[in-house]
Amino acid sequence: MTTTPLPDDLHLAAARALLARHPVLDGHNDLPWEIRKYKAAPGDLGAYDLRTRAPAKGQTDLPRLRAGGVGGQFWSVYVPGEGAAGRAVLQLEQLDLARRMIDRYPDDLAYCTTADEVDAALADGKIASLLGMEGGHVLEGSLGALRAFYALGARYLTLTHNQSNELADSATGEGLHGGLSDLGRKAVAEMNRLGMLVDLSHTSPATMSDALDASHAPVIFSHSSARALCDVARNVPDEILRRMPDNGGVVMVTFVAGFVSNDAAAILIPAIAEFSRRAAGVTDVAAREAMAEEIIDSLDVPAPPLRVVADHVEHVAAVAGHDHVGLGGDYDGNTFWPAGMEDVSSYPSLFAELIRRGWSEENLARLANGNIRRVLRDAETVAD
Repeated sequence: MTTTPLPDDLHLAAARALLARHPVLDGHNDLPWEIRKYKAAPGDLGAYDLRTRAPAKGQTDLPRLRAGGVGGQFWSVYVPGEGAAGRAVLQLEQLDLARRMIDRYPDDLAYCTTADEVDAALADGKIASLLGMEGGHVLEGSLGALRAFYALGARYLTLTHNQSNELADSATGEGLHGGLSDLGRKAVAEMNRLGMLVDLSHTSPATMSDALDASHAPVIFSHSSARALCDVARNVPDEILRRMPDNGGVVMVTFVAGFVSNDAAAILIPAIAEFSRRAAGVTDVAAREAMAEEIIDSLDVPAPPLRVVADHVEHVAAVAGHDHVGLGGDYDGNTFWPAGMEDVSSYPSLFAELIRRGWSEENLARLANGNIRRVLRDAETVAD
């Protein structure tokens, strides 16, 4: 017997009800950097008031987080990888900014460093707020810095950003080590000892493979999609997806248009290459931001349909398994999004599409937060 699909509004109502029971714990949001570079008042948490709609092109604020069914967020404490000096100090500043941002809204955000604290925040109806560092360049080659950043609250480290560094090769950087360096292997071991998640977004396939070999704890991809569906370097190849069950980790699918759609990538990837060419040797952060904005404003990128994000989620679930897929939107870190997924209020639309496709509540709950919560706890168990 053929079942008649529910109308879209009923799918959306079902999605909202599901997220009330199983709120999203998202892997990556760049709001702290967006606040830092806010032109009207750089780094001013009072001016960038999250209780009202975010200014300018901001994609994150408290009303929209609540509307999106977000119950937990890894806030990226991103620091640019370009330049040779000041990275560790800038990382300290971003950790400080993020901590003060969380403390500013105690009725809505709860600072968390453990799986138990995440569970308590969810039970209390607050948005569990964890911190993730984006790029091993901030360590400046020091495992002591890694330990210090962990003590200050960082609970994952993305081994690379867009450039290769002392730890590992980036997906989009020069091949320096053929994967992980010796220092990178030591860093993975130290992260396992601390209970800090190893994040493989932005890394090369060789780095991904080496890290899976080296890590005794589950790894994450905090914001990456499936390379089989969108062939860009930032996405995860199937041969890596097939290794996730043995490791126990989770691939958190991102929504960035250029990482989910080949049509969008055909415009954005050359634009990124053009930016890299023009910005070569430019280390001033403000100058680089202005250059990037100029290029972005010149682009006409087609908005992919929302269904392509669901396709990536389903592909990861099919290849790696339903226990190994999550969500990492990368909001406030990009400009171009699928239609209907332009900000943090959009998660119910994605869940409505997956409900329409027949996903069970059990698998949707794993996607929303169950898998990443398990990974957090498993990493703590390895550390213990």
